[in-house]
Order: sequence, then C-alpha cells, then structure tokens
Amino acid sequence: MNLLFRSLPIACAALAAGLASPACAVTEIQWWHAMSGQLGRQVEKLAADFNASQSDYRIVPTYKGNYAETVTAAVFAFRSKSQPAIVQVSEIVTATMIAARGAIYPVYELMRDEHEAFPPSVYLPAIASYYADASGNLLSFPFNASTPILYYNKNMFRDAGLDPQAAPKTWPELGTDAKRLREWGAPCGFTTSWPSWINVENFSAFHNLPIATRTNGFGGLDAVLIFNNPLLVRHIAQLAEWQKTKVFDYGGRAQSAEPRFQSGECGIFLGSSATRADIITNSKFEVGYGMLPYWPDVEGAPQNTIIGGGTLWVLRDRPREEYKGVAKFFAFLSRSEVQAAWHQNTGYLPITRAALELTRNSGFYARNPGAAISTEETSLKPPTDNSKGIRLGSFVLIRDVIEDELEQAFSGKKSAKEALDSAVERGNRLLRQFERANPDR
Repeated sequence: MNLLFRSLPIACAALAAGLASPACAVTEIQWWHAMSGQLGRQVEKLAADFNASQSDYRIVPTYKGNYAETVTAAVFAFRSKSQPAIVQVSEIVTATMIAARGAIYPVYELMRDEHEAFPPSVYLPAIASYYADASGNLLSFPFNASTPILYYNKNMFRDAGLDPQAAPKTWPELGTDAKRLREWGAPCGFTTSWPSWINVENFSAFHNLPIATRTNGFGGLDAVLIFNNPLLVRHIAQLAEWQKTKVFDYGGRAQSAEPRFQSGECGIFLGSSATRADIITNSKFEVGYGMLPYWPDVEGAPQNTIIGGGTLWVLRDRPREEYKGVAKFFAFLSRSEVQAAWHQNTGYLPITRAALELTRNSGFYARNPGAAISTEETSLKPPTDNSKGIRLGSFVLIRDVIEDELEQAFSGKKSAKEALDSAVERGNRLLRQFERANPDR
C-alpha cells in the first residue's frame, strides 16, 4: 500500500445515531469534492437530482477545498475512521491512488459486485484510458475532464487590424498576432494559466513527444522523465524571448493569469476549457476560441491533447449498503442526459459517446461557438503512447518543480535548456523516492 495511506487504520465507520427508523431509513453517502463557486453549485445539483430520482440513498456532497486539500482531508479521515465513500481527486494523483491498493475500491469491481452496467466502451477513449488499468478496466469514475484551449479577445483583434474570425492555429501565428496586439497598445499579447499542464504536458502530447519512459508511467513505476528534448527547449526559449517584450507575459501558476484576459489586459489566453462559462460571464467583450497552437514544422502535429480535471475514487471499508448506493449514483452520472447537461453547463467534456452525440444533435454546439473544441482536440487522432495521458508518482510535486524551473527561464535566470535539464533531474529524484516507497506495486 502507498505511504500516503500506509499505517492509517482502515475500519468501517459506525453509522451515526439519530437517523430515521429502519423502516424508512435512507442510507447517506458522503462525497467529498473540490468544486467551488458555480461548479460547486452544479455538483450540488447532480446530488439533488440523484436524491430526487430514488428514495433509498442520499448523496451528501461536501466541499473540502482545492484538490490537494480534499485528498489530504480524505487521507487523514482514515485516522478517525470517518473516510467518505467517494472522494474527488485530480488526474495527476492517479498513480498515487492506484498504489494505495488497500484503500481504494476499483470502480469496475464495485460496479461488477453491485450488478450495475459499466462497459468501458461507452466512455470516450481519451478520458477512459487515463483512469484504466492495462486491461482497460476503469479504476475510478471519470467525472470532470477538461483540456486546454485558446481564447482570444475579438474586439481587440478587430481594433488591432487582425481578423476577429481567425484564431491563430500555430505558435508562429500566435506570436505574430500577439506582437501586433502589443504594437496596437495591448499591455500583454498573450498569457497562459497552468504553465506545466499547458506548455509542457499538453504541448508534448500535441506534438506526440514523451514526458517519460514506460509510456509516460503507464508501464511501471520505474519510468524516467525525458521531456528535456530539443523541441520543448526551443518552445520554452521562444516563450522566454517573447517575455522580454510582453508579446508573452507570464501570469503565474494555476489560474492566476485568467483575470488578465477577462479584464482586457491580454488579448490571447491559453486556459482550461472548463473556464469557458466563467470567461463568458466575466468578460465585457466578444470571446473567440481556437485549438491549442502547435509548431507546424513538427511531423504529425497536431496529435491530440490530454485531459486535466478530476475523477471520483471509491474508498474501502464503508458499509456495504453505501456501496450499493455509490454504484447506483455512478450509473446515474453515466446517463446521457445527465452527462450532456453537465458538459453544457460547466465546459467539462462529456465522458460518454452518447452524451457527446446528444449534445451535438441538440444543436448546442451550433448555438455556442467554441464549446466543441475540447472534444475535437482530445479526439483529433487516436491517442498514442505519448498522448494517452501521464501516470507518474508524486506528479503534484513534479509539476511544482517544472513550474519552478519555467519561472527561472521566463525571468532570464536560466536558459531554457538549463531549466528543463534541472526539472528532469529534480523530478527523477522524486520518482525514485516514490518507487522506493512502493516496492509492492
């Protein structure tokens, strides 16, 4: 079992006193999640809709902070024997969760044990493959999947003499458009959120380049980081060069750069597809959309982007009756109409083929330009070993290392090659620590 969970007492939590009488008892199921704001309200609606659809189970969603805070809360809950049945975990913690074998209840086993239909073929391959084992069995339930896309300010494009209907498709085009915006007077040509996820992880997938050996970690814990390749070095060097004139202007980690686009400071923004509704709501200009840029001299590019977001893991040692309800809840979440509504209301990808078709046939994409880009990007080509996802231990820490080194490059303190070489070296030390901590996997 992974050190994250090792030595933590795992036992069934006692049912709280004071519930309804056995004749009319409703089984409560705790769901800890990391969704706040509008997304949190959509989570509450999913739970309320399921609760209203039947009378035996009640899903109780509880916001526990960001992804790191939520999974940390779940880990510590084992010590007080109060772990939830369901916990939402970010996609980059997948390897860590898989290593915690004794603490997780693989979803395919749960659905089989509770006789609920759960065929992997109904889920979109780009999403399902991220959370599946080598045999294609889903270990967790795909929930909120996103991918990076390009947003641009059509008003600024128009005023700067650029075509407001033409999003830049390649990095050279993006650089040219951003430079024109700066010449026009924009404080910033373009910026990006989630620097590693977009400019290292998805950049690599979109150009069919590996992040690590062993199929980016899917093949085993002995994977080695190898993303310090000439193309990524060239890309980071170009960003650093554009930084000098604010053609590109680094806006910080996570989503800290997003307000710079919403306020009209930066004319182009690379961010998560899941922020689409938020951007539309908070921007006082017409928003345009495009796919993630690529370098046109790279053979085979663009390939496909990979997902971010989160997934739902089931934790062991809850009462059997709760698991019956969890299985029914996951079956409910898989319904095409439920998934289509979640996709349309949040900007996250639909997880099933049926939900995608239902959304398309309803005319939603025709009425909402840009809403289909996320699914188009992830399914642009069949995923390769380099573009199916990343499954590396301690990747939360590794991503911090990568972004630390990117900041060194953007500030001119290191060359792009020095920064990426250092990120690989530091990241590999973390991988070896994780491998030593999990000898039984």
